[in-house]
Amino acid sequence: MFACIALLHASLSLAADRPNVVLFIADDVSWNDYGCYGNPAARTPNIDALADAGIRFDRAYLTASSCSPSRSSIITGRYPHNNGKAAELHQPISSHLPWFPEILKQSGYYTALSGKHHMKSTAPGQGQSPRPDAFDHVDTGKTKGDTSGSANWLSVTRQRPKDQPFFFWFASYDAHRGWDADQQWKPDEYGPKHRPEDVVVPPFLSDDPKTRQDLASYYNEVTRFDVRIGVVVDELRRQGVLDDTLIYVLADNGRPFPRAKTRLHDSGMKTALVAHWPKGIKWTGASDQLVSVIDLAPTVLSATGCQTPETMQGASMLPLFEQASASIRRYAFSEHNWHDYEAFGRSVRDGDHLLIFNQRPYLAWQGPADSVRSDSHQQLRALRASGQLSDAQADVFLTPRPSVELYNVKTDPHQLNNLAAQPAHAETQTQLLAVLDEWMDATGDSVPEKLSPDTFDRETGKPLGKDSIDAEGATTPGEDRSADRINAPGPM
Repeated sequence: MFACIALLHASLSLAADRPNVVLFIADDVSWNDYGCYGNPAARTPNIDALADAGIRFDRAYLTASSCSPSRSSIITGRYPHNNGKAAELHQPISSHLPWFPEILKQSGYYTALSGKHHMKSTAPGQGQSPRPDAFDHVDTGKTKGDTSGSANWLSVTRQRPKDQPFFFWFASYDAHRGWDADQQWKPDEYGPKHRPEDVVVPPFLSDDPKTRQDLASYYNEVTRFDVRIGVVVDELRRQGVLDDTLIYVLADNGRPFPRAKTRLHDSGMKTALVAHWPKGIKWTGASDQLVSVIDLAPTVLSATGCQTPETMQGASMLPLFEQASASIRRYAFSEHNWHDYEAFGRSVRDGDHLLIFNQRPYLAWQGPADSVRSDSHQQLRALRASGQLSDAQADVFLTPRPSVELYNVKTDPHQLNNLAAQPAHAETQTQLLAVLDEWMDATGDSVPEKLSPDTFDRETGKPLGKDSIDAEGATTPGEDRSADRINAPGPM
């Protein structure tokens, strides 16, 4: 279906054999919850080792801080609103859009997904063929007593056909809420549990025993994710194929805590991104080049000698593997659509600056329902009731919100000082607003007259009764402009 290039990317001077590829995807983990990204309490030695021997991207961004829209964006190389209904949580990708593992499979790769899937396509239209299977093997990554999503990664790696190059989509359920690692903890494999007194409490959370325990349980899941990565890496080394394997480590969205998951701020939208490929990466260290997760699909296809379809809006990262000074984009764009609650937000990043545009400023950005139900969120509610919230903590409940927010992410890593409307930053604000407007227009984005409504209570996180949800006539962003048929990437 998609022609494959006879030889691999010449500039990388690769061996004749095509590289293997493994994507390790965490569920709900913020970028700064790994040791290699400066967290002194995080225990992630295997990810840290991959970063030491590869590239740690310090400016890598998601297109959505929401599970299925983010994963769908990664697998198609397209922005969420360009995937059709998949712009919103739990919704399918338009069936005419190819997934990059399909192309790998058609070109001779053995493809496997083990763990969280959360992606699907719409039913084919009249006269349209169903999408081809993207994976030769699919399993949930769960076994009795282990619901991590990573339980089968080792067996999949061992049992793969040895006469084919392989692609693995290894997607953990760690660290999604439920904190099952606490009950399934194996000290001999994972080491001691994290202690509440050691965790790093960000300024927008309450520093109290319940919140610290919430964070410690979250750290435990991050560590289990790291341990399972180490198991696979050791097996690849034992098989003698580690040097020929491109490995990425990333997450689908930020930690499931207030002011993180679903947010356009870095705590929600910035991802750790580690690339390890001894035979294909020509330097090691930290990269400050801007990258988006929609760049992963064209990178993998280029590295494996496959043609990138015109539907993909990302750019190949291969030049970044060649030289630290190379650049593939000036801007990175992200969006916040319905995820339990009505929302429409867009953002653009340009080096040190983040600009956020909010079309629903009268609604709080309190986070998804699972976060609202958490001890961490409820502790903030208690502080609010007693009038003790700091400005950073109060942002979780803020209404109305600013329609425009502007931050210098270098000097303000938590994005607590909004520079919008300040005369000294007017030129930057005007320029980034113009770029965002150009991107929305070029990619067919739009603000529906009626967005999908709240389906959970914003204070308690409990489901709303069906009689109180009016979803009739709601549409997804870009639907009125057939954005799923638009391939233009907008400004790069």
